[in-house]
Amino acid sequence: MGLRVDHVVTSGIFSLDGEDFDVDNNIWLVGDDREVVVIDAAHDHRPIAEAVGGRRVRGVLCTHGHNDHINAAVELAEATDAPIWLHPDDGMLWDVVHPDRRIDDPLRDGLTIDLAGDELTILHTPGHSPGGCCIHVPTLGVVFSGDTLFNGGPGATGRSFSDLGILVESIRSRLFVLDRTTAVHTGHGDSTSIGAEADRLDGDG
Repeated sequence: MGLRVDHVVTSGIFSLDGEDFDVDNNIWLVGDDREVVVIDAAHDHRPIAEAVGGRRVRGVLCTHGHNDHINAAVELAEATDAPIWLHPDDGMLWDVVHPDRRIDDPLRDGLTIDLAGDELTILHTPGHSPGGCCIHVPTLGVVFSGDTLFNGGPGATGRSFSDLGILVESIRSRLFVLDRTTAVHTGHGDSTSIGAEADRLDGDG
């Protein structure tokens, strides 16, 4: 059996720069019947743990350090005996939410993670946050974009530690080089494709 993708949505509060926003977050699980990784443990670990079932969790992968993507990470890691992965450039965001818990493993550009006889590749895509990362699964034709790229364009900037110019460069150099048919599973909202977003950003769609 090859890899499959499971999807959970949780709701809660995103807080940054003294403002609070109600948000729905996509949580993505990639694995087979035996082992799995969780991408972005948001708000409530319980429905995520339910989706995991009895599988071994190889890691809780955080695409970035904003609170709405990591606020259930520690509880999920403890419930499933799994390590937490985050790019160290987002350590200052992590420390706001989890000051007494260090991450277990650093994400970095080009890192490959073996999973169920397959492989995930980490793409460092700063801009929405300094340590923002996307997770590419070539065999599935999928990239998990966190808040780097949405259905409709780049993720939000204009907040602390964000930069639109850096974000657009990350998208162009790290994501738009992928096959146009690659599905983009986002941190919020509907999925899209590399081709659709490339056309949109270039003003053709």
